[in-house]
Amino acid sequence: MTKSGAAGKLALAAALAATTAVATMMVRVPIPATNGYLNFGDIMVFTSALLFGRLVGGLAGGIGSAIADMIGYPPFAPYTLLIKGLEGFVAGSIRDGKSNRRDFLGWLVGAIVMVSGYFLAEAYALGLGIPAAVGEVPFNIVQVLSGAVVAIPLTRGLRNRIPKILI
Repeated sequence: MTKSGAAGKLALAAALAATTAVATMMVRVPIPATNGYLNFGDIMVFTSALLFGRLVGGLAGGIGSAIADMIGYPPFAPYTLLIKGLEGFVAGSIRDGKSNRRDFLGWLVGAIVMVSGYFLAEAYALGLGIPAAVGEVPFNIVQVLSGAVVAIPLTRGLRNRIPKILI
């Protein structure tokens, strides 16, 4: 990748991180068992990853989602940085920019990373216990399903409209 290509990817990742933060903060449904919240930021995490690959997906997902957590849910921010960053990185690594099957597979593996990552963080790292972490799993599944329902078709529609130099 050229220096200008790297700078362009970084600028794109920054813009998508901001968009991910806003999407995450737009709808926040508190989950009392864990003091976490349901949100729809995964739509932007998966859109970023499936359109632009692992670097942009990982940075946009991790940084954007962590910024949203720092505003209102700070104990989750470090875990979110890692979990959502890995979610976007993995989904972006699997997609190939052409295949709907690879987009779906990228989403699926990214979804597993997110749901299992928050389960482990809540049960052990945050010390909330297994029952509380299990109670949040359905909400996390709703989040990643929203990502699939919106991001996969959106990616399919945008892929042919975005200059190839960016993808």
